[in-house]
Order: sequence, then structure tokens, then C-alpha cells
Amino acid sequence: MRNVKSYLSLLALFLGLNSSAQPNQLKVLGLNLENYDYPYEVNYITLTSQNQAYQMAYMDVHPTAPNGKSILLLHGKNFNGAYWAETANRLATEEGYRVIIPDQIGFGKSSKPECYQYSFQQLAHNTKALIDTLEIEKISVLGHSMGGMLATRLTLMFPEVIDKLILANPIGLEDWKLKVPYKPVEWWYQLELKKTYEGIRSYQLENYYDNQWKAEYDEWVNLLAGWTLSIDYPRIAWNAALTYDMVFTQPVCYEFGQIQNPSLLIIGQRDRTALGKPLVSPEVRATMGNYPELGRRTQQQIPDCQLIELDNIGHLPHIEAFNQFIEPLIQFLNE
Repeated sequence: MRNVKSYLSLLALFLGLNSSAQPNQLKVLGLNLENYDYPYEVNYITLTSQNQAYQMAYMDVHPTAPNGKSILLLHGKNFNGAYWAETANRLATEEGYRVIIPDQIGFGKSSKPECYQYSFQQLAHNTKALIDTLEIEKISVLGHSMGGMLATRLTLMFPEVIDKLILANPIGLEDWKLKVPYKPVEWWYQLELKKTYEGIRSYQLENYYDNQWKAEYDEWVNLLAGWTLSIDYPRIAWNAALTYDMVFTQPVCYEFGQIQNPSLLIIGQRDRTALGKPLVSPEVRATMGNYPELGRRTQQQIPDCQLIELDNIGHLPHIEAFNQFIEPLIQFLNE
């Protein structure tokens, strides 16, 4: 019965049937989060991409006592660089790393194009431009969720620049196209336009935290829900739809065997995130997003890869269980 109720709740989100209720403190957020404070100073570089100029936001956190190394933190699809605050603070203040945290084009404080051909190759080129602008010759990269797909592509395209690769509950460890029917960008756009506070919270509760909620998770719901109240939300929703199509159609799982850089997988074992679950039968749905199995399979595919399995942790280890997440990360970085 619980599984049936969970599925109906998730299906309601996709069909736009969730309540429009929202907390009284919910703030309307601007197109590029102009009225939302990040944990560190935000800088910008101008990217000329696809015949247009865009602003790419990033935080550059300098260490208290530099160890001479740098690390790049890449956010997931429903997030921005701000959720790396605790990770950046630990790496910079206690471990001596220079920490670079970009918002990809279409996300966070970066530009939201009216039209953009999104690909992980394009985002990797944009990220490489930032690394070059900062005159960093070698850097480790940590990617979470969609950021894991981008980190993988960045490593495959520019292996000489990447010192070490770390993937924290990355999506894209399986190819959803093999199981889920394709939906065009317009379908994803209509889905985004129907999002509400309650729908966003229900999705995160079900998929990210396995129905185990803490008050500190509210910030990441409020951020997305605040956007839905903006006059600019249609453009935000359009970019979200384009990036859904990118994630769905551009799997990286077939290329893990080509990674030659030392790698680490950090996998919360309670995670069951997978794109398109409501579009398939219960039997097929049960085969998707099995992170314990996916993590072990991916470790076998990447030639030089360690695997850390975090029991009873969901999709966001660095938010849900920071101490369990950070210790193996630091050990790997310092090897």
C-alpha cells in the first residue's frame, strides 16, 4: 500500500495535481537569484557561446593555508552552487584547497538563455573556459547528481586538466532511454510550468530523502518554489526543460571505461533517483535508480576507481550526512 501511495504522489507531481499551498515566508526570487545571498562572494565571467554573450557566475573560495591544490564543485540539476557551502568551508579552511564553485549557464545566478543548445560537451567547454580564466592548470572535480554527468564529460574531454574525479550520487549511471518513452521538450516545459511548492517538496521527499525530512532541507525547496512565483518563471522553466532533454538523451554510462583519472564514487545507498519513473509500469519502475547496484557496476567500469557506500543515506550525502560524506572525500583527495 505504501508503494502505491508513493507512486500516486509522484504521479500527481508530474500531472500538476499538487496543492498550491506554500509557506508564508516563501520569497519571490529573481531570474538570476539577484535577491538570494550565496555563502561566498559571487564573481562572473562573460562567455561567448552559440553567438551570444552570457554571464557565468562562480564562487572562488581561497584557503586559509594553501596546499597548492584546487577543486571544482559541480551542482545538480535542481540546485546551484550555494548548496556546497559546508563542503567548501571544510576544504578551504581546514584542508587548504582553493575551491571553485560555478553555476552552469541556465542555473542559479548565471544567465538564462532564451534559446540554447544544451549539451554536456557545451557545459564542459564553458567550465573549461572558467578554469582557464582563473589560470588553473590542474584541478580535481567533484560532481553531484547532474553535476556528476558533467564532471564525467569534463574529465573525458580534458583529462590532462583533471587531477581526480569524484562522483557523489551522480545520475546517469544508467540509460533511461532504454526503459522510458521519450517526451519532447515541450512536455517537460509544461511540466515545469505546473510546479508548486507542495509538488517540489513531495518530489524531493520521495526521491532524495526516502520520506525522511529535516528542517534544513526546506531551503532547497523554497529556492525552487520562489522561482515559480517570479514573472520570469517561463524562461526559467524553459531552460529547465532543455536541460531535462539533455540529461535524458546524453548518457555518459557507456564511456566510464575510458576514464583514466583516479576516481571515487560516493553512493548513498537509500537513493532511488531516476528520470521518468511515472512514465513506466510498476515492474519497470522497480528496476530503475537502484544505486547500490549501479554504484558497484560503475566502479567495475572505471579502471582506477574506489567506492564508498553510505548506508541509510539518500541522494544528497553532503547535505544529509556531511561528516560521513566529507571524511572519505578528504582521504581520497589527500592520497
